[in-house]
Amino acid sequence: MSTVLALAVVSRVHGHGASEVHALRGISFTAYAGELVAVMGPSGSGKSTLLTLAGGLDTPTSGTVSIEGRDLGGLGHADRARLRRSSIGYVFQDFNLIPALTAAENVALPRELDGERPRAAKKLARAVLEEVGIGDLADRFPDEMSGGQQQRVAIARAVVGERRLILADEPTGALDTETGEEILKLLRARCDAGAAGVLVTHEARHAAWADRVVFLRDGIVVDQTSSAPVDALLEPGLTR
Repeated sequence: MSTVLALAVVSRVHGHGASEVHALRGISFTAYAGELVAVMGPSGSGKSTLLTLAGGLDTPTSGTVSIEGRDLGGLGHADRARLRRSSIGYVFQDFNLIPALTAAENVALPRELDGERPRAAKKLARAVLEEVGIGDLADRFPDEMSGGQQQRVAIARAVVGERRLILADEPTGALDTETGEEILKLLRARCDAGAAGVLVTHEARHAAWADRVVFLRDGIVVDQTSSAPVDALLEPGLTR
């Protein structure tokens, strides 16, 4: 398997002096093509910090973050932004949709910014919105949709195109159980097709969709396992 994401001895410290917070403490982490990795841990363990560093939205205090062998720290702002648009899909907890754009326009925007013709980008966006179950809402604006519908738009934006790395921070938080399972199936399918996925979750039944589960505590990887032991935590009758 080829390595898509690699964090090498990465630390992230926020603040200075007495107010210092060590969000990550020298962790090494990899995600491979075709693999979905679930990241679990208590609040404040560093899960979201790991994702922001992996997506190039923040820089480590020390250590390196690489996407397919390219050290993000060695890229300029424009090159890093280009890499995020073309190769990385990110599902934020707060959606980060643009209010003035329709659902289809929000999903198409990264493709258009990366040079795809608007008509082709919107056609692809509508197809992905169908895939997440809200094709009929393509022309609605975010404030005309429920929280769950907005979340599905955000997920569609993250998986549109040939994304090599998909980062999802609690992507099913605003969704009912059935819709959440459909979204996890979609993420799983993208990884089976060759993308690498990193899923932050606090629910064992969601982590059971992953190939591997990494446990963080106080900014340190304390354990990792295949998803088989996590399956045992599921309620009777639930399957991957």
